Amino acid sequence: MKYKHIDCFSGVGGICTGFHAAGFSTKLAIEYIDSCVDTYKENHPDVKVISKDIRDVKAKEIKEIICKREIDIVTSGMPCETFSTAGTKSRSSYDHRQLLFKEGIRIAKLVNSKLILFENVVGIMSKRIKKESDKLIIDALYEELEKAGYKNHISVILNASDFGLPQSRKRFFVLASKYNNWKLESPKENHYFKNATVRDAIIDIPDVVANSGKEINWYNKEESHYSKLMKNEKFWKRTNNRLLTYHMPPNHKEAMIERFKLIEPGEGLKDLFLKFSDEKIKELQIKHIMPKKYYAQRNRRLLLDSISPTVTSHCLDELIHPIYNRALTVRECARLQGFPDSYTFPGGPYMIPHLYQIQDKYEQIGDAVPPLLAYAWGEVIKNILITYNKKREKIIV
Repeated sequence: MKYKHIDCFSGVGGICTGFHAAGFSTKLAIEYIDSCVDTYKENHPDVKVISKDIRDVKAKEIKEIICKREIDIVTSGMPCETFSTAGTKSRSSYDHRQLLFKEGIRIAKLVNSKLILFENVVGIMSKRIKKESDKLIIDALYEELEKAGYKNHISVILNASDFGLPQSRKRFFVLASKYNNWKLESPKENHYFKNATVRDAIIDIPDVVANSGKEINWYNKEESHYSKLMKNEKFWKRTNNRLLTYHMPPNHKEAMIERFKLIEPGEGLKDLFLKFSDEKIKELQIKHIMPKKYYAQRNRRLLLDSISPTVTSHCLDELIHPIYNRALTVRECARLQGFPDSYTFPGGPYMIPHLYQIQDKYEQIGDAVPPLLAYAWGEVIKNILITYNKKREKIIV
């Protein structure tokens, strides 16, 4: 039996991909950004997608797609910009995005979903609902859940690195049910896959030379448990074309390449300001190798035998290859985020400055829920549904 899922704020389909591997059938996705919709549709052609602001999605539209299907779970990973502590400017803003969790609850109630799963950055836990208010967003979320009949809920912070991903990525989750007697659980650490490192993630991916414009579509012969998993058609329930894709080298100015040469594994741009004298820094600034000021997350060289920092929508500017003097390719970022190699990213341009209503391929990957983490949730949720559906069947008999 395939359990049925609605994917709100779907992005490019990280949750859908993990849930699909766990045996779920996604019946509907809702996403506002066109570039993400294009990528989602290409990878999940059987899923109906409503491409509009979720606030404008009407009950009639949803019911026409769902018909009389029984929905088991609605997932809702609303935009995190105003909750993220990585950007103090966006965190200090207060707009409609603060309350978009209400839309996920509205849709779950509309389709009488048994469960709802919310995902967001950990910063949501400390964000106030209004600038002048003492009330927190999560308190308002819990109140709305209970008003809608989802009084049974649990909250948990999980790190994707504990579920096989070669990346430190802490996220806040709320799982809620309309059934008060259901025992809700969250995924357990290391329950599914071995821990992976950056080396495991990119071991079979050859180098590409910055500024060469030459994409490579073949793999190295060396493999790891993680690289094999990313190609595993049976696990992902997807067809892999067996060619390396989206491995186009980035372009960098010569001064930027010279900067990369100065950054050791585990260091970032910030470390150059700490380890060089004022005189040396000034010299490098005159040559445009170092900027006048730095951002703490910028230009961090990965460590091969460790995990990556969080892959964000700014990953092109934030992460440097552990060996070569260049940023990561789209496929390398997708590997760190746990997207299978069969996943394509046709929506939007390759890279552009950040815009609100369009996302390039790096942003699409960085904003996604890692499919392996979604898979872990899918397995737990499936077990909950199996347990209580059996109990319900016994009662009916």
